[in-house]
Amino acid sequence: LKEAKNAGIPVILTDRAVDSQDTSLYRTFLGSDFVKEGQEAGKWLVKEYEGTSDPVNVVELQGTTGSAPANDRKAGFAEAVKGDPKFKVIASQTGDFTRAKGKEVMQAFLKSHKDIDVLYAHNDDMALGAIQAIEEAGKKPGTDIKVISVDGIKDAFVAMKDKKINVVVECNPLLGDQLMELVKKVAAGESVPRRVEVEEGVFTQDQAAAALPGRQY
Repeated sequence: LKEAKNAGIPVILTDRAVDSQDTSLYRTFLGSDFVKEGQEAGKWLVKEYEGTSDPVNVVELQGTTGSAPANDRKAGFAEAVKGDPKFKVIASQTGDFTRAKGKEVMQAFLKSHKDIDVLYAHNDDMALGAIQAIEEAGKKPGTDIKVISVDGIKDAFVAMKDKKINVVVECNPLLGDQLMELVKKVAAGESVPRRVEVEEGVFTQDQAAAALPGRQY
């Protein structure tokens, strides 16, 4: 980035930010707010259990250790539920963002904890793997164990339609159109915001069937 700056080449960051306090190294960043995604997941959970004081035991499948999405989705979720002592994260472990590892870790969770109410997965692939483990353990995902996930891939919408996932917080990878708008503005010498968020939503079971045909990833 320093070489690009010295050469007078404007830089636009997409998807992941850089670990530098020097914001003069780039013109703008376009991407998701991973903390906000975690907060949205937590907000849904708080609303879902409104009006009850019974303990709610949550297990968390984290993304790859040290990655920005894993750190931020964990922090955002914790922030959203911290005001209510009934929510307890009783186990939290990385599933490396993969379906196979998500299943493996969920199997371990189910063996060591008999009283899991909610699964919060940092991405859909881990959630889908975990759903297999839940079903193999003789439980009903979406009912016996509520499932919260992040991303919004087509397979997750199918699982939502089938009532196996309760809610999906979207992480939209379709950055191209927004990115090129920023490129045009920068090339024309126009000012652009320092940070631009990708347009994203939160989807529940009752929206899944209608939204499914339009999923592009």
